Amino acid sequence: MARAVVIGGGIGGLTSGIALRRNGWDVTVLERAPKIDPVGSGLGIAANALKALDTLALGDHIRKLSRIQGQVGIRRGDGRWLVHTTPDAAEARYGDSAVVLLRATLMEVLADALEADRLRLGVSVSGVDADEGIVRTDDGDLRADLIVAADGIHSKVRQALFPEHPGPTYSGVTAWRGLVPRGDLEIGSTESWGKGLIFGVIPLADDMVYVYATDVLPAGTVFEDEREELLRRFGDWHEPIPALLRAADPGRIIRNDVYSFDTPLPAFHRGKVALVGDAAHAMTPNLGQGACQAIEDAVVLAHLVGDGQESNGMAAATRGGRLDAYTAARLGRTSKVVRQSMSICRMTKVRNPVAVWLRDLGMSLAARTVPDMMLRSMDEVLSWRPPVGATDAGERHRIEGR
Repeated sequence: MARAVVIGGGIGGLTSGIALRRNGWDVTVLERAPKIDPVGSGLGIAANALKALDTLALGDHIRKLSRIQGQVGIRRGDGRWLVHTTPDAAEARYGDSAVVLLRATLMEVLADALEADRLRLGVSVSGVDADEGIVRTDDGDLRADLIVAADGIHSKVRQALFPEHPGPTYSGVTAWRGLVPRGDLEIGSTESWGKGLIFGVIPLADDMVYVYATDVLPAGTVFEDEREELLRRFGDWHEPIPALLRAADPGRIIRNDVYSFDTPLPAFHRGKVALVGDAAHAMTPNLGQGACQAIEDAVVLAHLVGDGQESNGMAAATRGGRLDAYTAARLGRTSKVVRQSMSICRMTKVRNPVAVWLRDLGMSLAARTVPDMMLRSMDEVLSWRPPVGATDAGERHRIEGR
Protein backbone atom coordinates (compact mmCIF):
# COMPACT_ATOMS: atom_id res chain seq x y z
CA MET A 1 0.00 0.00 0.00
CA ALA A 2 1.33 3.44 -0.95
CA ARG A 3 1.82 5.90 1.89
CA ALA A 4 0.89 9.59 1.99
CA VAL A 5 1.82 12.16 4.62
CA VAL A 6 -0.31 15.31 4.67
CA ILE A 7 1.16 18.42 6.32
CA GLY A 8 -1.61 20.57 7.77
CA GLY A 9 -4.94 19.71 9.38
CA GLY A 10 -7.06 22.45 7.83
CA ILE A 11 -9.80 21.99 5.24
CA GLY A 12 -7.42 21.21 2.38
CA GLY A 13 -5.33 18.83 4.45
CA LEU A 14 -8.22 16.91 5.97
CA THR A 15 -10.02 16.62 2.63
CA SER A 16 -6.82 15.41 0.98
CA GLY A 17 -6.41 12.78 3.67
CA ILE A 18 -9.98 11.57 3.24
CA ALA A 19 -9.75 11.46 -0.56
CA LEU A 20 -6.47 9.54 -0.54
CA ARG A 21 -7.69 7.08 2.10
CA ARG A 22 -10.78 6.31 0.09
CA ASN A 23 -8.52 5.69 -2.87
CA GLY A 24 -6.60 3.02 -0.99
CA TRP A 25 -3.71 5.02 0.46
CA ASP A 26 -2.19 4.68 3.93
CA VAL A 27 -2.56 8.26 5.17
CA THR A 28 -1.16 10.26 8.08
CA VAL A 29 -2.22 13.89 8.56
CA LEU A 30 0.12 16.05 10.66
CA GLU A 31 -1.13 19.18 12.44
CA ARG A 32 1.14 21.32 14.60
CA ALA A 33 -1.68 22.62 16.80
CA PRO A 34 -2.54 20.49 19.85
CA LYS A 35 -6.18 20.43 18.77
CA ILE A 36 -8.31 21.25 15.75
CA ASP A 37 -9.31 24.83 16.53
CA PRO A 38 -10.41 26.49 13.28
CA VAL A 39 -9.91 30.23 12.93
CA GLY A 40 -12.94 31.98 11.52
CA SER A 41 -16.68 31.99 11.85
CA GLY A 42 -18.83 31.15 8.84
CA LEU A 43 -17.84 29.43 5.63
CA GLY A 44 -19.56 29.03 2.27
CA ILE A 45 -19.46 25.77 0.32
CA ALA A 46 -20.56 26.45 -3.26
CA ALA A 47 -21.88 24.10 -5.94
CA ASN A 48 -18.44 23.13 -7.27
CA ALA A 49 -17.16 22.09 -3.84
CA LEU A 50 -20.38 20.24 -3.00
CA LYS A 51 -19.88 18.16 -6.14
CA ALA A 52 -16.32 17.43 -5.01
CA LEU A 53 -17.56 16.37 -1.57
CA ASP A 54 -20.05 14.04 -3.27
CA THR A 55 -17.10 11.98 -4.47
CA LEU A 56 -16.20 11.43 -0.80
CA ALA A 57 -19.77 10.56 0.22
CA LEU A 58 -19.91 13.77 2.28
CA GLY A 59 -21.89 16.14 0.05
CA ASP A 60 -25.37 15.26 1.27
CA HIS A 61 -24.30 15.55 4.90
CA ILE A 62 -22.95 19.05 4.29
CA ARG A 63 -26.05 20.08 2.30
CA LYS A 64 -28.26 19.35 5.29
CA LEU A 65 -26.40 21.68 7.64
CA SER A 66 -27.44 25.14 6.43
CA ARG A 67 -28.63 26.14 2.96
CA ILE A 68 -28.95 29.78 1.91
CA GLN A 69 -32.57 30.81 1.47
CA GLY A 70 -34.32 33.75 -0.21
CA GLN A 71 -32.94 36.54 -2.36
CA VAL A 72 -29.17 37.00 -2.29
CA GLY A 73 -26.93 39.58 -3.85
CA ILE A 74 -25.19 42.93 -3.49
CA ARG A 75 -26.75 46.10 -2.07
CA ARG A 76 -25.62 49.65 -1.45
CA GLY A 77 -25.05 50.92 2.06
CA ASP A 78 -28.54 52.44 2.03
CA GLY A 79 -30.08 49.05 1.23
CA ARG A 80 -30.83 49.50 -2.47
CA TRP A 81 -30.20 46.34 -4.50
CA LEU A 82 -27.48 46.50 -7.14
CA VAL A 83 -27.62 42.89 -8.33
CA HIS A 84 -29.36 39.83 -6.95
CA THR A 85 -30.43 36.27 -7.61
CA THR A 86 -31.89 33.34 -5.70
CA PRO A 87 -30.52 29.99 -4.55
CA ASP A 88 -33.21 28.30 -6.66
CA ALA A 89 -31.83 29.98 -9.79
CA ALA A 90 -28.34 28.83 -8.88
CA GLU A 91 -29.51 25.28 -8.30
CA ALA A 92 -31.29 25.22 -11.64
CA ARG A 93 -28.16 26.45 -13.39
CA TYR A 94 -25.48 24.43 -11.61
CA GLY A 95 -27.35 21.51 -10.03
CA ASP A 96 -26.59 22.92 -6.57
CA SER A 97 -26.78 26.22 -4.74
CA ALA A 98 -24.55 26.83 -1.73
CA VAL A 99 -24.51 26.09 1.96
CA VAL A 100 -23.08 28.28 4.68
CA LEU A 101 -22.04 26.75 7.98
CA LEU A 102 -19.61 27.24 10.81
CA ARG A 103 -16.04 26.54 9.81
CA ALA A 104 -15.81 24.49 13.01
CA THR A 105 -18.74 22.34 11.86
CA LEU A 106 -17.10 21.55 8.54
CA MET A 107 -13.84 20.75 10.28
CA GLU A 108 -15.64 18.39 12.64
CA VAL A 109 -17.30 16.58 9.71
CA LEU A 110 -13.97 16.21 7.92
CA ALA A 111 -12.08 15.09 11.01
CA ASP A 112 -14.70 12.44 11.73
CA ALA A 113 -14.53 11.21 8.14
CA LEU A 114 -10.74 10.97 8.25
CA GLU A 115 -10.85 9.00 11.54
CA ALA A 116 -8.87 9.88 14.64
CA ASP A 117 -6.06 7.37 14.20
CA ARG A 118 -5.02 9.07 10.96
CA LEU A 119 -4.63 12.54 12.50
CA ARG A 120 -1.56 13.37 14.60
CA LEU A 121 -1.89 16.61 16.53
CA GLY A 122 0.87 18.68 18.08
CA VAL A 123 3.46 17.61 15.49
CA SER A 124 5.69 20.30 13.98
CA VAL A 125 7.28 19.80 10.58
CA SER A 126 10.76 21.26 10.17
CA GLY A 127 11.30 20.37 6.51
CA VAL A 128 10.82 17.93 3.66
CA ASP A 129 13.02 16.10 1.19
CA ALA A 130 10.94 16.27 -1.96
CA ASP A 131 13.08 13.83 -3.94
CA GLU A 132 13.34 11.13 -1.30
CA GLY A 133 9.85 11.62 0.12
CA ILE A 134 10.90 12.41 3.70
CA VAL A 135 9.00 14.61 6.15
CA ARG A 136 11.16 15.83 9.03
CA THR A 137 9.25 16.34 12.28
CA ASP A 138 10.05 16.94 15.93
CA ASP A 139 9.03 13.30 16.48
CA GLY A 140 11.40 11.96 13.84
CA ASP A 141 11.42 11.46 10.08
CA LEU A 142 8.49 10.00 8.15
CA ARG A 143 8.89 8.40 4.73
CA ALA A 144 6.14 8.73 2.14
CA ASP A 145 5.39 7.95 -1.47
CA LEU A 146 3.45 11.22 -1.60
CA ILE A 147 3.70 14.34 0.56
CA VAL A 148 0.77 16.76 0.49
CA ALA A 149 1.64 20.27 1.66
CA ALA A 150 -1.53 21.85 3.03
CA ASP A 151 0.25 24.15 5.46
CA GLY A 152 -1.55 27.36 4.58
CA ILE A 153 -0.93 30.75 3.09
CA HIS A 154 2.51 31.13 4.65
CA SER A 155 3.51 27.57 3.76
CA LYS A 156 7.06 26.70 4.81
CA VAL A 157 7.04 23.80 2.37
CA ARG A 158 6.16 26.08 -0.55
CA GLN A 159 8.91 28.50 0.46
CA ALA A 160 11.45 25.67 0.54
CA LEU A 161 10.38 24.19 -2.81
CA PHE A 162 9.99 27.51 -4.63
CA PRO A 163 12.31 29.97 -2.85
CA GLU A 164 12.26 32.34 -5.83
CA HIS A 165 8.48 32.83 -5.63
CA PRO A 166 7.46 36.14 -3.99
CA GLY A 167 4.67 34.52 -1.99
CA PRO A 168 1.43 36.22 -0.94
CA THR A 169 1.09 40.00 -1.01
CA TYR A 170 -1.22 42.27 0.98
CA SER A 171 -4.44 42.93 -0.91
CA GLY A 172 -4.92 46.35 0.68
CA VAL A 173 -7.94 45.34 2.76
CA THR A 174 -8.45 44.03 6.26
CA ALA A 175 -11.39 41.81 7.19
CA TRP A 176 -13.57 41.39 10.28
CA ARG A 177 -15.65 38.28 11.00
CA GLY A 178 -18.03 37.35 13.76
CA LEU A 179 -21.06 35.40 14.92
CA VAL A 180 -24.11 37.20 16.29
CA PRO A 181 -27.39 35.82 17.74
CA ARG A 182 -30.27 36.41 15.34
CA GLY A 183 -32.84 37.23 18.02
CA ASP A 184 -36.07 38.52 16.46
CA LEU A 185 -34.32 40.16 13.50
CA GLU A 186 -35.45 39.41 9.95
CA ILE A 187 -32.25 38.29 8.26
CA GLY A 188 -31.51 37.63 4.60
CA SER A 189 -28.22 36.82 2.90
CA THR A 190 -26.73 40.04 1.53
CA GLU A 191 -23.45 41.77 0.88
CA SER A 192 -23.52 45.57 0.94
CA TRP A 193 -20.92 47.80 -0.73
CA GLY A 194 -19.91 51.36 0.08
CA LYS A 195 -16.90 53.61 -0.40
CA GLY A 196 -14.10 51.10 0.05
CA LEU A 197 -16.27 49.12 2.47
CA ILE A 198 -18.14 45.80 2.48
CA PHE A 199 -20.53 44.33 5.02
CA GLY A 200 -21.92 40.81 4.62
CA VAL A 201 -24.78 39.16 6.51
CA ILE A 202 -25.55 35.42 6.26
CA PRO A 203 -27.96 33.51 8.55
CA LEU A 204 -26.73 30.18 9.85
CA ALA A 205 -28.36 27.27 11.63
CA ASP A 206 -29.26 27.53 15.35
CA ASP A 207 -30.37 31.18 15.07
CA MET A 208 -26.87 32.49 14.53
CA VAL A 209 -25.79 35.05 11.93
CA TYR A 210 -22.39 35.18 10.28
CA VAL A 211 -21.24 38.73 9.64
CA TYR A 212 -18.12 39.92 7.85
CA ALA A 213 -16.74 43.28 6.78
CA THR A 214 -13.75 44.74 4.96
CA ASP A 215 -12.09 48.13 4.73
CA VAL A 216 -9.05 49.59 3.02
CA LEU A 217 -6.34 49.96 5.66
CA PRO A 218 -2.55 49.73 5.93
CA ALA A 219 -1.34 46.24 6.78
CA GLY A 220 -0.88 45.64 10.49
CA THR A 221 -3.30 48.32 11.68
CA VAL A 222 -4.41 47.67 15.26
CA PHE A 223 -7.60 48.85 17.01
CA GLU A 224 -8.38 48.73 20.70
CA ASP A 225 -12.08 47.93 20.17
CA GLU A 226 -12.95 46.17 16.91
CA ARG A 227 -16.72 46.40 17.39
CA GLU A 228 -16.55 50.15 17.94
CA GLU A 229 -14.57 50.46 14.73
CA LEU A 230 -17.28 48.52 12.89
CA LEU A 231 -20.03 50.66 14.39
CA ARG A 232 -18.15 53.80 13.36
CA ARG A 233 -17.98 52.56 9.77
CA PHE A 234 -21.36 50.83 9.39
CA GLY A 235 -23.60 52.24 12.14
CA ASP A 236 -25.61 54.34 9.65
CA TRP A 237 -25.98 51.60 7.00
CA HIS A 238 -29.24 49.81 6.31
CA GLU A 239 -30.73 47.41 8.83
CA PRO A 240 -30.08 44.83 10.13
CA ILE A 241 -26.39 45.82 10.01
CA PRO A 242 -26.44 48.35 12.91
CA ALA A 243 -28.66 46.08 15.02
CA LEU A 244 -26.35 43.11 14.48
CA LEU A 245 -23.30 45.13 15.44
CA ARG A 246 -24.99 46.39 18.61
CA ALA A 247 -25.81 42.78 19.52
CA ALA A 248 -22.32 41.47 18.75
CA ASP A 249 -20.00 40.29 21.49
CA PRO A 250 -16.78 42.30 21.04
CA GLY A 251 -14.79 39.29 22.18
CA ARG A 252 -16.13 37.18 19.30
CA ILE A 253 -15.09 39.57 16.53
CA ILE A 254 -11.85 38.61 14.81
CA ARG A 255 -9.87 40.54 12.23
CA ASN A 256 -7.07 39.69 9.84
CA ASP A 257 -5.36 41.36 6.91
CA VAL A 258 -6.16 39.73 3.56
CA TYR A 259 -3.34 38.36 1.43
CA SER A 260 -3.36 36.90 -2.07
CA PHE A 261 -0.98 35.65 -4.77
CA ASP A 262 -0.14 38.23 -7.40
CA THR A 263 2.13 35.73 -9.14
CA PRO A 264 1.06 32.10 -9.65
CA LEU A 265 3.46 29.34 -8.71
CA PRO A 266 5.32 27.72 -11.63
CA ALA A 267 3.91 24.34 -10.55
CA PHE A 268 1.88 22.78 -7.77
CA HIS A 269 4.36 19.96 -7.24
CA ARG A 270 8.03 19.18 -6.99
CA GLY A 271 9.45 15.70 -6.54
CA LYS A 272 7.03 13.74 -4.38
CA VAL A 273 5.37 16.84 -2.92
CA ALA A 274 2.03 18.30 -4.04
CA LEU A 275 0.68 21.63 -2.79
CA VAL A 276 -3.02 22.17 -2.07
CA GLY A 277 -5.22 25.01 -0.86
CA ASP A 278 -3.76 28.32 0.31
CA ALA A 279 -0.26 26.88 0.14
CA ALA A 280 -0.73 26.67 -3.63
CA HIS A 281 -3.04 29.55 -4.51
CA ALA A 282 -3.91 31.99 -1.74
CA MET A 283 -6.80 34.26 -2.77
CA THR A 284 -9.00 37.02 -1.41
CA PRO A 285 -12.41 35.92 -0.05
CA ASN A 286 -14.45 37.93 -2.57
CA LEU A 287 -15.64 34.89 -4.52
CA GLY A 288 -16.01 32.70 -1.44
CA GLN A 289 -13.79 30.11 -3.15
CA GLY A 290 -10.78 29.67 -0.87
CA ALA A 291 -12.04 26.54 0.87
CA CYS A 292 -13.90 25.39 -2.24
CA GLN A 293 -10.75 25.36 -4.36
CA ALA A 294 -8.86 23.50 -1.63
CA ILE A 295 -11.57 20.81 -1.67
CA GLU A 296 -11.33 20.59 -5.45
CA ASP A 297 -7.53 20.24 -5.18
CA ALA A 298 -7.86 17.32 -2.77
CA VAL A 299 -10.31 15.37 -4.90
CA VAL A 300 -8.40 15.94 -8.15
CA LEU A 301 -5.05 15.03 -6.56
CA ALA A 302 -6.38 11.77 -5.12
CA HIS A 303 -7.96 10.88 -8.45
CA LEU A 304 -4.80 11.55 -10.44
CA VAL A 305 -2.29 9.77 -8.21
CA GLY A 306 -4.43 6.67 -8.48
CA ASP A 307 -5.20 3.68 -6.31
CA GLY A 308 -2.83 3.38 -3.37
CA GLN A 309 -3.22 -0.39 -3.52
CA GLU A 310 -1.32 -0.53 -6.80
CA SER A 311 1.81 -2.64 -6.37
CA ASN A 312 4.18 0.03 -7.63
CA GLY A 313 2.57 2.76 -5.53
CA MET A 314 3.67 6.33 -6.01
CA ALA A 315 6.83 5.32 -7.86
CA ALA A 316 4.62 4.44 -10.80
CA ALA A 317 2.58 7.58 -10.25
CA THR A 318 5.68 9.77 -10.37
CA ARG A 319 7.11 8.04 -13.44
CA GLY A 320 3.77 8.30 -15.16
CA GLY A 321 3.67 12.06 -14.67
CA ARG A 322 0.62 12.00 -12.41
CA LEU A 323 1.80 14.97 -10.37
CA ASP A 324 2.51 16.76 -13.65
CA ALA A 325 -1.12 16.04 -14.47
CA TYR A 326 -2.18 17.49 -11.11
CA THR A 327 -0.39 20.74 -11.86
CA ALA A 328 -1.88 20.79 -15.36
CA ALA A 329 -5.38 20.24 -13.97
CA ARG A 330 -5.23 22.80 -11.16
CA LEU A 331 -2.74 25.60 -11.89
CA GLY A 332 -4.64 27.27 -14.73
CA ARG A 333 -8.04 26.99 -13.08
CA THR A 334 -7.01 28.26 -9.67
CA SER A 335 -4.96 31.10 -11.19
CA LYS A 336 -8.11 32.34 -12.94
CA VAL A 337 -10.09 32.14 -9.70
CA VAL A 338 -7.37 34.07 -7.85
CA ARG A 339 -7.41 36.80 -10.52
CA GLN A 340 -11.20 36.99 -10.63
CA SER A 341 -11.41 37.25 -6.86
CA MET A 342 -8.76 39.98 -6.79
CA SER A 343 -10.54 41.93 -9.53
CA ILE A 344 -13.66 42.04 -7.38
CA CYS A 345 -11.55 43.04 -4.39
CA ARG A 346 -10.23 46.00 -6.40
CA MET A 347 -13.79 47.05 -7.22
CA THR A 348 -14.70 47.07 -3.53
CA LYS A 349 -11.67 49.23 -2.67
CA VAL A 350 -12.92 52.20 -4.70
CA ARG A 351 -13.42 55.27 -2.48
CA ASN A 352 -13.79 58.19 -4.89
CA PRO A 353 -17.52 59.16 -4.85
CA VAL A 354 -17.74 59.48 -8.64
CA ALA A 355 -15.99 56.14 -9.17
CA VAL A 356 -18.30 54.49 -6.61
CA TRP A 357 -21.36 55.94 -8.38
CA LEU A 358 -20.13 54.68 -11.75
CA ARG A 359 -19.36 51.24 -10.31
CA ASP A 360 -22.81 50.93 -8.76
CA LEU A 361 -24.53 52.25 -11.87
CA GLY A 362 -22.67 49.78 -14.06
CA MET A 363 -23.66 46.87 -11.83
CA SER A 364 -27.31 47.93 -11.79
CA LEU A 365 -27.49 48.40 -15.56
CA ALA A 366 -25.78 45.09 -16.22
CA ALA A 367 -28.20 43.31 -13.90
CA ARG A 368 -31.16 44.80 -15.78
CA THR A 369 -29.89 44.02 -19.25
CA VAL A 370 -28.28 40.60 -18.74
CA PRO A 371 -30.56 37.90 -17.31
CA ASP A 372 -28.98 36.18 -14.30
CA MET A 373 -25.90 38.39 -14.66
CA MET A 374 -24.75 37.58 -11.13
CA LEU A 375 -24.80 33.86 -11.85
CA ARG A 376 -23.39 34.10 -15.37
CA SER A 377 -20.30 35.85 -14.01
CA MET A 378 -19.63 32.72 -11.93
CA ASP A 379 -20.29 30.13 -14.64
CA GLU A 380 -16.69 29.03 -15.11
CA VAL A 381 -16.18 28.66 -11.36
CA LEU A 382 -19.42 26.98 -10.34
CA SER A 383 -19.94 24.74 -13.38
CA TRP A 384 -16.86 22.67 -12.51
CA ARG A 385 -17.35 18.95 -12.09
CA PRO A 386 -15.00 16.35 -10.55
CA PRO A 387 -12.94 14.32 -13.01
CA VAL A 388 -14.63 11.27 -14.49
CA GLY A 389 -14.04 8.33 -12.18
CA ALA A 390 -13.45 10.44 -9.08
CA THR A 391 -16.80 9.30 -7.72
CA ASP A 392 -15.61 5.70 -7.56
CA ALA A 393 -14.01 6.12 -4.13
CA GLY A 394 -17.17 7.69 -2.72
CA GLU A 395 -19.33 4.91 -4.11
CA ARG A 396 -16.95 2.27 -2.80
CA HIS A 397 -17.06 3.93 0.63
CA ARG A 398 -20.87 3.81 0.65
CA ILE A 399 -20.99 0.17 -0.45
CA GLU A 400 -18.34 -1.07 1.95
CA GLY A 401 -19.59 1.08 4.84
CA ARG A 402 -16.12 2.28 5.69
